[in-house]
Amino acid sequence: MLLNSRISHVTGTKLSEDSRKYGAENTCTSGNTLSRAALSFAQAHAQTEKERGNLLKALGTQVAEPLRAMVVGAPLEDARHLAQRYDRMRQEAEAQAIEVSKRQAKVREMPPSAENSMKLDAAEAKLQDLKTNMTILGKEAAAALAAVEAQQQRLTLQRLIAMVEAERAYHQTVLQILDQLEGEMISEQRRIETPPIPSLDNSMPPPPSYEEVNGVYASQAHNGTTDSMGYFLGEVLFPYSAVSEVELNLSVGDYIVVRKVTNSGWAEGECKGKAGWFPFSYIERRERVLASKVAEVF
Repeated sequence: MLLNSRISHVTGTKLSEDSRKYGAENTCTSGNTLSRAALSFAQAHAQTEKERGNLLKALGTQVAEPLRAMVVGAPLEDARHLAQRYDRMRQEAEAQAIEVSKRQAKVREMPPSAENSMKLDAAEAKLQDLKTNMTILGKEAAAALAAVEAQQQRLTLQRLIAMVEAERAYHQTVLQILDQLEGEMISEQRRIETPPIPSLDNSMPPPPSYEEVNGVYASQAHNGTTDSMGYFLGEVLFPYSAVSEVELNLSVGDYIVVRKVTNSGWAEGECKGKAGWFPFSYIERRERVLASKVAEVF
């Protein structure tokens, strides 16, 4: 169990470090969403590790150390000494009781003797003193042990409650960190999977018309204004359905050779062997494109 926990901890730390490096280097060629997510994961993992260190420190100072001090504390040692004294006195009383029995038998079996009677009286008096002292010491030892036991139970329960509170605070903090991380990642995921489609301005004029001459399309400038940006490749970010013959149908992920961009927001280009107009805001310029994607354009 401990080995599995250790392996899991090392794996998580390694993954966090790799994510931090990946997020910092930002090697993505199409956006930095994954880089931001990786960096957020690394930062969240570092925060959880910090909270874990705080938890272990709290368990040491608030639980382990007080319990250790209780075990080696003076009240418990004093109670143990009383119990040991009582045990020695009990053994001495048992030995004295045997001595009294022997002297009683000797007095009964032998002719009356003042000396034997005196020794018996002394032995019985000593036994009585031992019993009296043993009773007193036994009560003291029992009271001391009961007090120590009550104190230990009270302190142990307090430390257990402190441990549970520290654990709960740790898990609540980690849960907040993970909730925030999950929210950030889901937000990035939604931004990639369901990006907001730009709305076309109602005042935006229709695209310029096409005239087909000898099988080649020649675009006319709308209102006499066009921006010449040179040819470049663009990736379709949002789908678009053509509403006229001079417009292109766009699918997310398609690549277009963009040839003209007008000031009115329309662009002209070619995609999958077809030429036409499309909203320029629906694509994004790409500097690096796989060769297989370029082949799909024509």
